[in-house]
Amino acid sequence: MLHESTVMKETDNAAERKAKLGVKLFFIYTIIYTGFVLIGLFKPELMGLELMAGQNIAIIYGFGLIVLAIVMGFIYNYACTRLENKLNKN
Repeated sequence: MLHESTVMKETDNAAERKAKLGVKLFFIYTIIYTGFVLIGLFKPELMGLELMAGQNIAIIYGFGLIVLAIVMGFIYNYACTRLENKLNKN
């Protein structure tokens, strides 16, 4: 589903809500990433423990962070598209 660019519009009625959503998603990701950093800082031996399929926690957590960022990007895009369609109707 494509949406028109808000750059062409004079005002974006959804801008404030999109910004709030972006900040919320940023803080969620930051908290999860902080967990990764804190484990590496205070309990680095945990990072070497095998968790599943012969992979250690560092690999699984690291790839999880990458996948989470991608999924959050899709969520943000979907939510912004819905907000734009709802709030920018003429």
